[in-house]
Amino acid sequence: MLTINPAVLLAIVVIVRLRRRTEARSRFDEKMTVVIVLALGVLIAPTPVGQGILNILGRLASGVTQAGR
Repeated sequence: MLTINPAVLLAIVVIVRLRRRTEARSRFDEKMTVVIVLALGVLIAPTPVGQGILNILGRLASGVTQAGR
């Protein structure tokens, strides 16, 4: 039986949508891309990959904050 991971499917959709030329996008198209990216984030967040990304972004934010002092 073949199963499709929704996070992988959404990642492919995001990549295809972002490769399009900027001039060819309507406002609705941009909003739809944002919704798809948010859905992808919700699907990735509880996974080990999502936790790793969160950890890296937290360290980066901490470093930027400390550099600003």
